[in-house]
Amino acid sequence: MYLGLDCGTSGLKALLTDDSGAPVASATRAYSPDRPEPGWSEQDPDVWRAAMAGAIADLHGSASRPLGALKAIGFSGQMHGAVVLDRFDRPVRPAILHNDGRAIAEAAELARDHDALAGIVGVKPMPGFTGPKLLWLKKHEPDKWRRIDCLLAPKDYLRLALCGERGTDMSDAAGTWMLDEAARAWSGEAVAACGAERSWTPPLYEGSAPVGAIRPGVAEDLGLPQGVLIAAGGGDAAAGAVGLGKIAPGEAFISLGTAMQLIVATDRYLSAPQRLVHSFAHALPNRWYAMAAMLNGAGALAFAARVLGKTPDVLEREAADGYRGPGGLVFLPYLSGERTPLDDPSARGVLFGMSEMTSPAGVGRAVMEGVALTLADARDCLEAAGAKIERVGLTGGGAKSALWARMIAAATGFTVVRMSGGESGPALGAARLARMAATRERAEAVCTPPEIADVTDPEPALTDMFAAQRQRFTALYQAVKAEFRR
Repeated sequence: MYLGLDCGTSGLKALLTDDSGAPVASATRAYSPDRPEPGWSEQDPDVWRAAMAGAIADLHGSASRPLGALKAIGFSGQMHGAVVLDRFDRPVRPAILHNDGRAIAEAAELARDHDALAGIVGVKPMPGFTGPKLLWLKKHEPDKWRRIDCLLAPKDYLRLALCGERGTDMSDAAGTWMLDEAARAWSGEAVAACGAERSWTPPLYEGSAPVGAIRPGVAEDLGLPQGVLIAAGGGDAAAGAVGLGKIAPGEAFISLGTAMQLIVATDRYLSAPQRLVHSFAHALPNRWYAMAAMLNGAGALAFAARVLGKTPDVLEREAADGYRGPGGLVFLPYLSGERTPLDDPSARGVLFGMSEMTSPAGVGRAVMEGVALTLADARDCLEAAGAKIERVGLTGGGAKSALWARMIAAATGFTVVRMSGGESGPALGAARLARMAATRERAEAVCTPPEIADVTDPEPALTDMFAAQRQRFTALYQAVKAEFRR
């Protein structure tokens, strides 16, 4: 048995798989980011730790006997979060998350003074990355900055809690803006440019490598077997690819979670920072990936549902009922700013075209359409960088929606493939990384594609409607973007 733990922005998912990789049981514990200031997004790392313990307790209730045969645990998690610890491995402050936009000035400073580093660390500096956040801490919270002894990503804090070993994997290190992507090693120049100390950077592991074993007292507290192996794991984008079996060069998928990514695997480092493409080390050895990263995905629908007093599932069902294509409403989904292709942390959500006839279902449709249209922008960026994509897997919580699959196919021209259990992609990838750490099996033997649930091809009439709506979508952003900065 292998356990995958996915530490997301809005919840932690635990997925237990058997020796063949088939899911046995799962559990989820929800939480929410804190927003102490406009544009900020933080979480107390101990919230994740409590969610991990709660999810494992839930698995004891649904799959106690299989859990008793657990061999290894792997991890996935939200990327770019700055988890800063003191010398006692306690958080110095709440983690600053991927969708936090406070480090605008620091990202601009890195772009101005260290422009050449973008080709080494895989992407131009943006506020969401870990490095600019460290510069912000040095300037604005110097007392806390001086207490820092170690820098980790969110999932790494959970691994530390289980086995007591500091460390991170290549794919999460890739998102710090401090990794030499081609060399798969920390860049001393980038670390210094970000105001960090080299001693803060933890040991680097491949995602399928073992880091240690669960501590005896922790195993007893969580009701897990003694000696369970702890694997390095990977950032959610890379772990999602592992879960979907999208690891061969040219294979692509969309991760539609709170945030959203369009990812294509490569067998070498491809640098294209001028296109706002993220070129990162993968969670598997000798592999990389190119990614367009959007800060707003299924989280936009959750936001709309909350405002309307509904659940996301209910709003999605209402939006899907009788859907005929884009109408008069246009939604810019930039609730947390945006990376690809805008690099605009000041951007915000806009709902345009309301009338007395506007309904909750109409708002839900516009929100989902806006998210799909950002993927058309992402496609253009990756194609300009040399990646040709025709067929994509769909994973993440948004993969449950057949309507979103139709919209994405129409907006991008991609054939969209939903897999059975596709919403569990990163957690399944984490379990697979645990299995490889324990068995030393080859990635190709473990990372097979899940069974296909359905295939959605672009519908010609809907594609034409989305092309027209994209023109309005782009024009609306251009018309209001100056107001975002006021």
